Amino acid sequence: MNVDVSGGGHPMRKVSLRNLAAHKVRLVLTVLSVVLGTAFVTGSFVFTDTLRHTFDSIFSQEAQGVDVRVSAEQLNPHSPQSAAGVPLETISVLESLPNVRAVVPAASGQVVLLDEQGVAVQTGGAPSLGVNYVPPEQSLGRVDTMVSGRAPAAVGEVAINEGAAEKSGLEAGDSTEILVPARGVIEVTVTGIYDIELDSGGFIGVAFSADQAWELFTDGAHVDHVDIAGDGIAPDELRDTVAAAFPDLQVQTGEEVRDEVRAEMSQALDFVNYFMLAFGAIALLVGTFIIYNTFSMIVAQRLRELALLRAVGASRGQVGRSVVLEAVVVGVIGSVLGIIAGIGLAYGLRGLLNAFDLGLPEGSLQLRPRTLIVAMVVGLLVTVISAYAPARRASKVPPVAAMRTDLAAGGDSLRVRTIVGIVLAILGVAAIAIGSSGTGESAAATVGLGALALVLSVVFAGPALSRPFVRALGSVIATPFGSVGRLARTNAVRNSRRTAATAFALTLGLMLVSVIAVFGASAKSSVSDLVDAGVSADYILSGPQGIGVPVGAGAAVAALPDVQEVVALNGVAATVGDAEDTSFGVSFDGPLDNVVTIDVREGNADLGDGTIVVSDTEAEAKNWAIGDELQLAGSSGNPVTVRVGGIYASTPLLGGWIVSDDVFRQVMPSTMVTPFAVFIKAVPGTDVGALRGDIEQATEQFKVVQVQDIEEFKGSQAQQIDALLAILYGLLALAVVIAVLGIVNTLALSVVERRREIGMLRAVGMQRAQVRRTIYLESVLIAVFGAVVGVGLGVLFGWGFVRTLRDQGLGSFVVPWDQVILMLAASGIVGVLAALWPAQRAAKTPPLAAITD
Repeated sequence: MNVDVSGGGHPMRKVSLRNLAAHKVRLVLTVLSVVLGTAFVTGSFVFTDTLRHTFDSIFSQEAQGVDVRVSAEQLNPHSPQSAAGVPLETISVLESLPNVRAVVPAASGQVVLLDEQGVAVQTGGAPSLGVNYVPPEQSLGRVDTMVSGRAPAAVGEVAINEGAAEKSGLEAGDSTEILVPARGVIEVTVTGIYDIELDSGGFIGVAFSADQAWELFTDGAHVDHVDIAGDGIAPDELRDTVAAAFPDLQVQTGEEVRDEVRAEMSQALDFVNYFMLAFGAIALLVGTFIIYNTFSMIVAQRLRELALLRAVGASRGQVGRSVVLEAVVVGVIGSVLGIIAGIGLAYGLRGLLNAFDLGLPEGSLQLRPRTLIVAMVVGLLVTVISAYAPARRASKVPPVAAMRTDLAAGGDSLRVRTIVGIVLAILGVAAIAIGSSGTGESAAATVGLGALALVLSVVFAGPALSRPFVRALGSVIATPFGSVGRLARTNAVRNSRRTAATAFALTLGLMLVSVIAVFGASAKSSVSDLVDAGVSADYILSGPQGIGVPVGAGAAVAALPDVQEVVALNGVAATVGDAEDTSFGVSFDGPLDNVVTIDVREGNADLGDGTIVVSDTEAEAKNWAIGDELQLAGSSGNPVTVRVGGIYASTPLLGGWIVSDDVFRQVMPSTMVTPFAVFIKAVPGTDVGALRGDIEQATEQFKVVQVQDIEEFKGSQAQQIDALLAILYGLLALAVVIAVLGIVNTLALSVVERRREIGMLRAVGMQRAQVRRTIYLESVLIAVFGAVVGVGLGVLFGWGFVRTLRDQGLGSFVVPWDQVILMLAASGIVGVLAALWPAQRAAKTPPLAAITD
């Protein structure tokens, strides 16, 4: 029999809503779990949508007014002529084609603008480009307006954009210097400042006269691309005509160029979006357990109320739906608030990035319907799914049996779920062991499956695991507090389901933190070992990422009397032998023995004319042997035949193969000869410490060059790893915060559930301070249990994943014990902090009123 309702189930709906309204604190804590997760999802979408919209606006100006653009194909051994750019002789042929009105060649390259004090102007990661100036009468598209001064007309004259002028403090008429990495430092006069219509963030644009741009940014035989305007012909038809005349070049319409640029940027932003959404999903997963635990406790506390509803005629379906309705209300409220918080999160993230001067362009925040729908659906689904099992349990409440006061403390047998957990644990450990014995994607996937199985095993076997663990932990932590400690231990043990579910949220967060900590410590140790074993130089010159060491810096150091050897390390991208895919190697412009350690297995490492030295892994994979002749085809468009002169033990420091500087300069364009690093070896007996000052003075003119000894170089690599770890830790902090809120929520509900018990204890003499201490200790036991399991799993998973990457140079497995100890100690502190409010609430329980409830 159903409850008699006029118009359906309105009374049950009122019961659900009144129950929520009567427990406002519980409602707030539960809603907060949903808010934090959905806020992260919303913020991720809003932030990346805003960036995408802003960049789309900027790139929509690319190739405006251009009917056809001709550029080089990607590196291709079958069309080496076009690899370095568009040959200059192509321009005259293009001009002679029918229906071609104008042909405008272009060249560009990286530059570093110096201010009046000679300090490099920072872009925060935005591009800093030098380009050839195109007069308005020759321009095919948008014309940049000179807001002061005039356009560059001769060698040594430049115009800069307004953003660059603001950052550098330069004005029209000022003299300064510009560092062109492949050419060195040049003196220029700023003749004008031009305006870019759209906000471009930290972008720096330096326009040179055409003659100087060809000299600085081309090899003298090619240009970057050529733009064409047609005359009385559709862009598609003109594209086909040009493509037929130059089959080895890439020919696109202006719209195709814009689509390609937008697609590349969209792909990069998709990665950012997926990256952030992954952490949002983690937060929601943690929140799922909190919501499940909350509704399970709510149902347990309301057994008598639900039984009374059943007794007066409510059906099982109505009782179950009433709990689901509460979950829906929580989900709706949490999702709406999460969307609002997510918008604020995106705004704050953009402000934070701007504060660090990362050079991002400005733009209005984009809140798209898709974001609203996804956030609402995710929030509702997470909440309703989390509440389904408790709702189902509520619908099965027997009307008479539930009147017993001891029913809430009962529970089903843990035997089945424990057996499932043990089986999953065995399978998980086996999978991790098997995966860690190999390398590559398949091995990592196997480890990942094993990790998933172990996490699920903790979900199933957690209650059974918590009992002996909490008992043992309680004997250490709680025993010194006497009867209060024993009572706290008993409370944590007797409801093992609740203890395990509460602790699992913290387990999941700290497990991920531990995996990242192991990865970071292992990566830093591996880099340190690699440098110690492979680099024997006294000093290393390096430059900003993407720029390298400016040309000329090595020669300036080599002129010092106390320097024995200066060897530049360059990166080389080329196809080798019959392979069609581009591979990556390095070149040295001097003898290797004095600056790096190389383990030669066959032949020798002498980089004579036309010699290539290959790693043993490359030699085995490609069936290369000493004496084999291979063709090296790089982006210069000039294939070179080289002979295998030696085979060395593979090391990430040296890549797959090594060639001499002569070969490097033949296969790479002159605009790409900037070294990654320059190794310096002092004359034996030289005061190496004093030599540093001489090196710094010799390289001072190059502005961006860093002089580092081996320890400093290793430290700089470690700093890059630490910066990435800081971002990951920051994102994972959300999951840990939700886990802490879960402990607060569980303890608060536990206080309500045990109101009569606490009242009885107070009535027989327990002091308020003892009540608070009991709650503190119970919270600490739950938090430490979750932390120990999480850290243990994280270290195990980290070991498995690190092992699968040993062929990529991650050869050391390191457990950051200081961080492990810190996390375990912090978990105890977190337990106390999470218990502050519930403990205060418990201590204020009036004895007589509680007993009579």
